[in-house]
Amino acid sequence: MSTDTDDLGHGHSPAAWTAVIIMLVAFTIGTVAFFFEAAWLVWASAGLLLVGALSGWVMAKAGYGVNGPKYAPKAH
Repeated sequence: MSTDTDDLGHGHSPAAWTAVIIMLVAFTIGTVAFFFEAAWLVWASAGLLLVGALSGWVMAKAGYGVNGPKYAPKAH
C-alpha cells in the first residue's frame, strides 16, 4: 500500500517537465508537417523528439530529477 509520504513524485521534476514540453512541441510540429506533406520537417521533428528525451536524461543526471540534489519538491 502506498501513502503520500512514500510517493517519490514520479515525473514531477524540472527534468521531466522540460523533456515533456520539448517532446510535445516536436509531436505538434511533426503532425502539422505530416499533414502538409513536408517530409524534411517530419524528420526534423523526430530529431527534436530525441533532443527532448536526451535533455530530460541530461537534466536528471545533473541533479534536476526527482531525487536529485537540485530538486526541491513542492509541499501539497
